[in-house]
Amino acid sequence: MIGARQNNIGEKPDSTVGGGKQHAGHALENLQEKIGDRAENVIGNVMENTRFEAPELRVRPGQDASHQVPGMETYQWYRVPVEGGKTADGSEYHIYVKKGTTDHLCVFLSGGGIAWNPYTAARPVTGGRVLAWHPNYYWSNLRPFTQFFNIGVGITDNSARRNPFRDWNFVVITYATGDMHLGRNNYHYKDEEGQEQCLHFHGYENFLMSMRITRTIFKYADKLLIAGESAGAFAVPALAEQIHQEFYPSCHDVTLLSDSALLLNKEWKKTAREVWNVREDIAENIKGQNLTLDWYRALYRRRGDQYRYLYACSVRDYLLSAFYNDVHNKTYDTNEQMQSIFTRQLRDMVRALQKVTPAFGIYLYDWRRPILYRGGTIHTMVRQPEFYLHRRGIPSMAKWLAAAVEGEIQSVGLELLEKK
Repeated sequence: MIGARQNNIGEKPDSTVGGGKQHAGHALENLQEKIGDRAENVIGNVMENTRFEAPELRVRPGQDASHQVPGMETYQWYRVPVEGGKTADGSEYHIYVKKGTTDHLCVFLSGGGIAWNPYTAARPVTGGRVLAWHPNYYWSNLRPFTQFFNIGVGITDNSARRNPFRDWNFVVITYATGDMHLGRNNYHYKDEEGQEQCLHFHGYENFLMSMRITRTIFKYADKLLIAGESAGAFAVPALAEQIHQEFYPSCHDVTLLSDSALLLNKEWKKTAREVWNVREDIAENIKGQNLTLDWYRALYRRRGDQYRYLYACSVRDYLLSAFYNDVHNKTYDTNEQMQSIFTRQLRDMVRALQKVTPAFGIYLYDWRRPILYRGGTIHTMVRQPEFYLHRRGIPSMAKWLAAAVEGEIQSVGLELLEKK
């Protein structure tokens, strides 16, 4: 609900407080939740087992995929089941791949929220929760509806001739584990009804198996873009070196992009170690409350200018500001005050990244959807329709990113941080 505060697991709000006004509010929220869930189910049903659903491709790591699946079509997205993969609720896991016409490869780490304690674990994302603004923290599985968020839009839109990445090979490492692709733990908690449940923080194992499949299909890359949005954007500096060194070490043209990775939390190291069970060499690089910055600092110390570094973010991100409000005030909501705090944090983040290396390319944007986002700006852009849009002298992210992977790195939109 709007301004929802965290109650104890299973605790019901006092329905007597506020009289009829509160009853009316709850009725509206319940209606919104039903509409959201219904819309998600309809979209999922339209996609499932129809021409809209990506066809399945079976690949075993280490085998020659061209012999296993003759006639893998160019520009066709395929859904690849990952044997042994597991989402947060224990259901099956898959990734998406697409064959282009070049040897350029984009490894894209998807986003989809995080869970860091029993309360957040008990509240995964559903269409109804999102529409009603009930607390919702992470996608817990890869139901048909989630294809809509993973492929076919922004940088993954094959139908857009204006997409400068249309001819690239792609793997979209999907995400439904709430652990920034880094977890290696089975986490026990109680759901909202008080029932014992287990959240499978298996993001890291899913990632490893996905990369082995990727290497089987795309054996060579002459240009490598390692990109991510939201939770996947946090993972980029943590996993980029492994992606490059372990799977494509002969590639000497590597660009990294994190789109929307800013959430300050002084408990990050504790969460990484005790909740997600992250690899220690990754956890030990978390020094403060900005783990994205810490991971980029550590990566640059090891690799220097061997990589190109890019960071993008929305200046008044409605979702990250709501998450920050929840982390610090136990209130899942965003408003003008929280968005202003986020802008100040982003200003500090940009300055710190440019101290890591002056060549750090920055792309800031302020697209809005006022009714949905409480006056804030959108969350992520690289897989949104806005990827192709430009205005007020700011080039589209598509053009900015296309130039960057060719070595023409710019920082644009910085003036948005100075706006009143």
